[in-house]
Amino acid sequence: MKIVVLIQAGATLMMAGITWFAQVVHYPLLGLVGSETFVAYQTANMDQTTLIVGPLIAAEGVTALMLLWRRPGRIRLWHALVGVGLLAVIWLSTGFSQVPMHEVLTGGFDPAAHRYLVLSNWIRTVAWSARSVLVLWMAGRMED
Repeated sequence: MKIVVLIQAGATLMMAGITWFAQVVHYPLLGLVGSETFVAYQTANMDQTTLIVGPLIAAEGVTALMLLWRRPGRIRLWHALVGVGLLAVIWLSTGFSQVPMHEVLTGGFDPAAHRYLVLSNWIRTVAWSARSVLVLWMAGRMED
């Protein structure tokens, strides 16, 4: 079960890094993409991003659920429940805020959708940062 915690930690840390990059660099710069190329850029951006984050999100979700049933060392059920709760916040934010705004942006640049995307993504940025602390803490609680 140690490998489950390590896979979860790796996936979570990678997603936190990707999310911080998106929050501070990538999403704000969307407003600088020219209007003639924006739709093609946004469509390619969504497709290519999914290739990277899809497997990480899947690994993170599967391992988080696995830890509800079995946990190594001194990791307790409530630790796993907090982790799943943070994932729920992330996934709900993704499904109800970020994905709809990305879909709006596939029709062309929309300043309101862009602004909402940047602001609402703070939910995921904070939640993935909190998960990073949690999974590192859990990894540190594993016994040899």
